[in-house]
Amino acid sequence: MRAVIQRVSQASVNIHNNTHTSIKQGLVIFLGIESNDNIDDIVWLTGKIQRLRIFNDAQLQMNLSISDINGEILIISQFTLFASTKKGNRPSYIRAARPETAITLYRQFIQHMQTLLPGKVQTGKFGEHMQISMANDGPVTIIIDTKNKE
Repeated sequence: MRAVIQRVSQASVNIHNNTHTSIKQGLVIFLGIESNDNIDDIVWLTGKIQRLRIFNDAQLQMNLSISDINGEILIISQFTLFASTKKGNRPSYIRAARPETAITLYRQFIQHMQTLLPGKVQTGKFGEHMQISMANDGPVTIIIDTKNKE
């Protein structure tokens, strides 16, 4: 499982020219699901995100977590995070989970994040073409991969 996490002052998702959802200060999480991901990846990643101290304290140091600031989260499924560009110019997505597997894990990820941050989690729509608007705050962008825990 791979997540690109962006600290934002606001973000929104539009689907078919209609606002699907929006958040204020918090995190946008682009979530890629690999074919061999499982519940262990979900538990580890959601906990890591909840505890990630990337928000400024009173001294403008990144010492606060999403929980500390009472922030919101927007989760967007993005299979292209597992694109391979090793061969040729057209990316291969062979490592990305098939939709029937990915949707289940995506929903479990959302549910687990909702238990950690009740009332603070919004989502895009799995499999839809979406327009994501956001104001990256900082900018702060963190990449986390459950198979490469750095």
